[in-house]
Amino acid sequence: MKTVGKNILKKIISASFFIGLVMFCCSHNAVASTIKNLRVGQNNEGFRLVFDADAKFSYKAFLLNEPRRLVVDVYDSQITSNVENFKDKTSFISHVRVGTPTPSSKRIALDINTPVIIKKAFVLAPQSGFGWRFVIDVKKVDVRQFETHIGNKYAFDSQNGISQKTVSATSKTSTVFSKAKKIIVLDPGHGGKDPGAIGYSGIYEKNITLAMAKELKSMLDKEGRYTVYLTRTTDIFIPLRDRVKIARRYKADLFMSIHADSAANRNAKGLSVYTLSETASDKEAEALAERENKADVVAGLNLWEHSKEVSDILINLAQRETMNRSSEFAGFMVQEMRKSVKLVDNTHRFAGFAVLKAPDVPSVLLELGYLSNRTEENQLKQPAYRKKLATSTSKAIKKYFDNMQRASVF
Repeated sequence: MKTVGKNILKKIISASFFIGLVMFCCSHNAVASTIKNLRVGQNNEGFRLVFDADAKFSYKAFLLNEPRRLVVDVYDSQITSNVENFKDKTSFISHVRVGTPTPSSKRIALDINTPVIIKKAFVLAPQSGFGWRFVIDVKKVDVRQFETHIGNKYAFDSQNGISQKTVSATSKTSTVFSKAKKIIVLDPGHGGKDPGAIGYSGIYEKNITLAMAKELKSMLDKEGRYTVYLTRTTDIFIPLRDRVKIARRYKADLFMSIHADSAANRNAKGLSVYTLSETASDKEAEALAERENKADVVAGLNLWEHSKEVSDILINLAQRETMNRSSEFAGFMVQEMRKSVKLVDNTHRFAGFAVLKAPDVPSVLLELGYLSNRTEENQLKQPAYRKKLATSTSKAIKKYFDNMQRASVF
């Protein structure tokens, strides 16, 4: 009997411990995270809101009107008084209120002074000294556009991070695409009546650049994190300025013009990367830019509508940040390409290429090598070699966007 009693007592103690453990776990999981702080920054397009938390949480963000507000519903989370007492120095948010619409959710209602639409919302894992962060990017718009993006229909949630209905209401040629994916426009140089450089054996640059662009697009498509467009998919001529317009129409996050070089010196070889500069980095770069920019003359067009002085001022004002980002990407390109192919000295160069002059799209021009060099021409004709170039480019693109995301979250 004593043994039986001891066994029963052990079972009761074990059961009590198990029930207590379950209750503890349930109560612990009931509040999975604590949102500790809110920060707001301003940029040219709008505002970035950053919520600091101690763990990942589920969310839904959407807009409401009368009064105009940005609403964030969070689940299984606590919200500290720091959020409700937040004072916005940018004057975007006038007041913050926290409520409890359901037992398992909290609602943060931010009264806003500026009509906006939500561009994207995402959670960042701890990194670079920061904890978990929930980020919302909003874009300033007019009242009419704001009113077309109100309610749950346009909500961004933790299931997909985007609103499936987010389409620019002001664009005459709106294209539905996921802003969660970075948009890349690849520009195969030359085409149609403009063959570009003619290689050692007579091959045309326009054919090499198109083959390379298709190889790179195929590789980037498989990664699933980009939406990739080509300025041309066949042998057609497109004026240089129209190539830039294509990138801007797609709202590209990155534009890459692909070329192959040529030189009187048949021994010249090596890959190079160019970003925009009104003053070329050397005479060779200046001469190359002049040759490429003359492609517009083939179509009989003069796209320089302003004096050089006015054009320079406008470009310099608009392109400071874009040029910095272009140079940053070029740096990643050089790092990756150095591991696999021959590079020219001073690989990152600067020139006034017309295709690099989109004021709001980071842009680079990639010279794959010298078609005038027998060895490099033969390499560029080989699919395996172009695949190697595409692999290095893909790695550089990933590094660029990963680094940009880390740097932009303050």
